[in-house]
Amino acid sequence: MHRPATAESELAAELDAVRPGLSAPYAAALPGARAAVLTRLWRALAHEPLPWIAHREPEPGGLTLRLADGRRLHGPPSDPYATAPYVTGVRLDETSYAHPARLVSALGVPHGPALAAELDHSVASLALSRAGQPRVDPKSPTTSWEWEQRVVDGHPFHPNCRSRPGFSAAEQLAYGPEHRPVVRLGLVAVEECLVRGEWPKWLRDGERVLIPVHPWQTAHVLDAPVEDGPAAHPLMSLRTLALRDGGPDVKTALSARLTSSVRDISVYSIETSATVSEFAEAFAARTDGLLHITRTLGAATAGRPELAAVVRESPDTYADAEAAERVVPVASLTGTGLPGSPAWLAEFTRLTLTVGLRLLDLGVALEAHGQNLLVVLSATGAPLRLVYRDLADIRVSPARLARHGVPLPDLGGRLVTDDETTLRRKLFGSLVAGALAATAGSGPALREALAAAARDLPRTPDLTALLEEPLPAKALTLMRLSPDRPGDSWAQLPNPLVTRAF
Repeated sequence: MHRPATAESELAAELDAVRPGLSAPYAAALPGARAAVLTRLWRALAHEPLPWIAHREPEPGGLTLRLADGRRLHGPPSDPYATAPYVTGVRLDETSYAHPARLVSALGVPHGPALAAELDHSVASLALSRAGQPRVDPKSPTTSWEWEQRVVDGHPFHPNCRSRPGFSAAEQLAYGPEHRPVVRLGLVAVEECLVRGEWPKWLRDGERVLIPVHPWQTAHVLDAPVEDGPAAHPLMSLRTLALRDGGPDVKTALSARLTSSVRDISVYSIETSATVSEFAEAFAARTDGLLHITRTLGAATAGRPELAAVVRESPDTYADAEAAERVVPVASLTGTGLPGSPAWLAEFTRLTLTVGLRLLDLGVALEAHGQNLLVVLSATGAPLRLVYRDLADIRVSPARLARHGVPLPDLGGRLVTDDETTLRRKLFGSLVAGALAATAGSGPALREALAAAARDLPRTPDLTALLEEPLPAKALTLMRLSPDRPGDSWAQLPNPLVTRAF
């Protein structure tokens, strides 16, 4: 029987044409990629509030999910904080599935076909990412962009960890940071433009503003003339790049769907960028030097989603080169080998919680996931202080600020809220259930790190909630299956300090 084309087969055919030397490594990487994505999907099925799952039944050596239509889905026990692929098959009634896309298709749930297609892309792109790894320099990277280009597998918990629909094999190899390309930015000259901050001179042409654009935009989205711009190294977010010759990072309006959503740079983000950046510098000063914020130097938009950009400081600005310090994105820490030491992991956890909880008490909730949060390491690898970038999704509480005598900056809109649940979800979901869990790699390791760090932290209501209540985490798969529901959906994960289920 003829099987319809899949993202795997389509990408394989493209590789045969554009990079035949990768065809065999790509085919060899597919089973591991399927297991990696299936592990992430099983985490979602085991823990997210999916409406068509009626009951979950832990069993010795496994977990059975009773579906609302009477079917049963069976797989291994689920550690929601585990990052190593451990699910190679899931059984739906009497049929086993090793491919996540085929499992979702068989479930037949609302909006399932779209998710199945994205999972198919995720597997194919992940296999390409693993197969296309260049030979690694044995020396440790010296810049933050070199470290983050070593993140091959993408988001540690999202089934769409490498989904890049709309990107051909050649484009993934040309633009994906894990393939370590050098990308040539384009420049679009605009006559009328909203600018905040100090727009760099090299991005001006007389009275006209030059907006840097990603070459994928040039090929697929833009209809304006594009001039050649500077060469740059793509970072984890794909649309943000570090200039090859040094200097600031450039965030472009690359408008492709990556993991959860189609990214853009809103007019609201541009309008508030300077105010938020100045405010962030002020609150970072309250951390006794433990936190630096990469300042937004300039932001511009021509009023169209595809013609906007942000220029911000490089995280490497905050490393002391003479002391051989390094700035490493938290998502890259597993590549250093440091988290394998329980003492190091506890020290790192103590540093991040000290900063995160102090700011939360002041009234600022960071979205401190492994991409936004970086750590400055000493020459010996000790975690010294933190660097935070991309202020577009923080939350600010006027009531908490007022308790500390801090005036609210001239802000409105989605950044401002006094809702306690929203504030805690923002920090705990990104930092603890996200960055720290992925760095620890398992529930038991996270439990030990949190227990060791908590002994030295001030007892605040936020800390009590963190230590005693379920941990919030974005319900990433539920969100993909609920395209008509605006905003974030949340899951409640078992708190590793409360349960011994791991």
